[in-house]
Amino acid sequence: MNVNDKIKLKEKIGYGLGDAASSMFWKIFGMYSLFFYTDVFGITAAAAGTMFLVARLWDSFFDLFVGIAADRTKTRWGKYRPYLLWFAIPFAVMGVITFYVPDFGNTGKLIYAYITYSLMMIVYSLINVPYASLLGSISADPQQRNELSSYRMSFAFIGSFITFMLLQPLIDFFSKTFDPAVDTAGKAMESSVSTSAIGWVLGVGVIGIICIVLFILCFSWTRERVEQIENENEEKSSVKEDLKMLFHNAPWWILVGTGLAALLFNAVRDSVAIYYFRDFVKVNYKMAGTGWDVTTVYFLVGQAANLIGVMAAPKISAMYGKKKTYMISILLAGILSIGFFFVPGNNLTLILILQFCTSVFAGYVLPLLWSMFADIVDHQELQTGRRTSGLIFSSSSMSQKLGWALGAALSGWILAWFHYVPDAAVQSADTIFGERLMISIIPALCCVIAFVGMLFYPLSDSKVAEITAQLEQKRKSAES
Repeated sequence: MNVNDKIKLKEKIGYGLGDAASSMFWKIFGMYSLFFYTDVFGITAAAAGTMFLVARLWDSFFDLFVGIAADRTKTRWGKYRPYLLWFAIPFAVMGVITFYVPDFGNTGKLIYAYITYSLMMIVYSLINVPYASLLGSISADPQQRNELSSYRMSFAFIGSFITFMLLQPLIDFFSKTFDPAVDTAGKAMESSVSTSAIGWVLGVGVIGIICIVLFILCFSWTRERVEQIENENEEKSSVKEDLKMLFHNAPWWILVGTGLAALLFNAVRDSVAIYYFRDFVKVNYKMAGTGWDVTTVYFLVGQAANLIGVMAAPKISAMYGKKKTYMISILLAGILSIGFFFVPGNNLTLILILQFCTSVFAGYVLPLLWSMFADIVDHQELQTGRRTSGLIFSSSSMSQKLGWALGAALSGWILAWFHYVPDAAVQSADTIFGERLMISIIPALCCVIAFVGMLFYPLSDSKVAEITAQLEQKRKSAES
């Protein structure tokens, strides 16, 4: 089978389903976990922020070792696909355990939170790093990889969309059914999401079952091609040599840094949204005929707009180039996010319009980021003769986790700095001011950092095309 064979629609969809599954849980962690730990689990915002940083920081570097292990995995299914099968069920089970609230004291709860959250991030690495690495093995064609990346991100946002549609109604339903002492409707009015512990664990459990099905379909519908050709002539190298080559890869450093900044933009905005709506906007009523409160509608608008950006990214980048599209998009996302600081809390229409426009441009960035990591795999192979897809893509996962870790930690610390009081009926003016900064100006600064970093990225579209042609010639020589 030729590595540049046209990829069929079924396989593109199958690849996308893998990130739909990952994203369903990732959005729960990114947008709901801080609220869960402060207002349901019962720890302070500062303690939750520190826990996010510690757990995700060391786990981010664990991603590198998962990538190294995946590069050296040999099965009849390939290097990367088997991990989807092996860890689908542990992924869902750990999600449920993480959102369980034990009947412990404050210290016991904090220890439980550290252990379960850390284990969840480990399992996430064991399935998501090989999944991301699969992109570099399905096709060697940069345009097809760009399309696959777009499918991946499109389904990621579809998965997030499904989570936002289902999670709150599921939590409310299970809270009402199994925890009748909780006034679900009243709590939803006050806090946007029910604080019933049993509602949370059962709601997350349903999402976990969906994730298992999606991971298995991804495993079944995709194939590895590029590695099958290279394995015959691949020379073994040590982990130390692979890491040394990676750390001397200048484009990799630039992309990790800019990706980290872009993810910080999303992490801070997403973490504070529930607080921003409850305390500043103060409009948490259920939208007529939907069963969703305004905060959920805000999230859904953002995901729909992200999806539009993701789907448009391949065509836009084909016209203007990946680098230029990335830079313009991240800059406009940052400029638009500043507008949130100046919008009055009672202007819900303008808030939703800003969310839509900001999220469209943010949506352009993510598929380009993953596609550019695939270009770096080719760049390093041409320079060193080693194709370490797992290692390089694990670094993209590492930057993702670092971004969310720092974003969640910053969110918790900033809330604590501005005197946030968990589950209080009314927050202070200082707290609300901090929440407004976190949804506007602070994320915009992250966009500026990403823009400046991308100025130094050396792999233009013409350079990538040159690398692809040289590698294709090498593959043809190896086959003959």
